[in-house]
Amino acid sequence: MAIPKRAQLEKWAEGYVQLWNEGNKESWKQNWLEVAPGDFTMWDPVGTPPKHGFEHCALDSFDLFQASIRFNTPKETLFFNPGHVAWVMENHHERDGKPIFTNSIETFAFGEDGSVVIRTHYPVPSHDDEALGDLFKTYLPGERHGA
Repeated sequence: MAIPKRAQLEKWAEGYVQLWNEGNKESWKQNWLEVAPGDFTMWDPVGTPPKHGFEHCALDSFDLFQASIRFNTPKETLFFNPGHVAWVMENHHERDGKPIFTNSIETFAFGEDGSVVIRTHYPVPSHDDEALGDLFKTYLPGERHGA
């Protein structure tokens, strides 16, 4: 296998957001596997213990967060370098019926062996955040939230 070409990564990035927002888990999974059929390692967010494996890094997140969060990646915050993608993701959710927008910085490094290393940067919601706090209790058990 070779490092994915820019056109493949552009297609993947578009599908990442579109398929997530549609709730199309099977197509979202296939979109990932087209560019990264190998090992997954993810720091989500950086500073917490790494996650390993496709199921834990991609599918568990989809199952836990997809119903609550919608994504938008402004074109001016999307960057492609050989084998690498970076973006500022706008994460849209609600709290008390009001829209909330938070940003995350996310980087993806794709290897020749089909692997991917993911690093995300964002503040972890506090446990009392009614919109996402309970989800993060599940996603990052034992971690200090809202620090």
